[in-house]
Amino acid sequence: MEQNKLYSIAYKGLKSGDYEFDFQVDDSLFEAYDRVEIKGGSCQAHVAMKRSDTMLELNVTITGEVICECDRCLEDCPIAVNYEGELVVKFSDEIDDYDGEVMWISPSEDMLDLTQYIYESIVLSLPYRRVHEEGGCNPEMLASFQQISEEELEALEARAADADVVSLDDHNRELLETLKKQMEGAND
Repeated sequence: MEQNKLYSIAYKGLKSGDYEFDFQVDDSLFEAYDRVEIKGGSCQAHVAMKRSDTMLELNVTITGEVICECDRCLEDCPIAVNYEGELVVKFSDEIDDYDGEVMWISPSEDMLDLTQYIYESIVLSLPYRRVHEEGGCNPEMLASFQQISEEELEALEARAADADVVSLDDHNRELLETLKKQMEGAND
């Protein structure tokens, strides 16, 4: 993936101390992951990094906007991205799984690839419900949804409640009574 060069930090030659990096995130990142969740966007990722001999501590801020499908009208919908997170990168020959907060890399590595972290952070910062601001939805699509009155809703609920009533014939009623007596006897 060519994206990993765009969001990498060459930390190997850096002395212990504080550093800052900025990355421009555009449509190419979202296209590289080939997901329908995000159709495109433009964000800025700012990374404040503290380097030590044994680890990197990163404070990551991502702001901008992505385009998603509106859950209400299905049109393209701009969604604001405001993410703040921390990532600890530890150097070790024994590599553990990346858990979203701690990443392990070999001391022989010289680049830190943040592509996956940036993408996941943007996705996780999105709201569960993605809709246009009030009045921003496609009016033709909204008009196609049928609205029902309170009376119609109550009538539908009453019919559904009636359908839930189960009628028992005499044989099934007797079986239930026998079962009930057996259960009562077992509890005594």
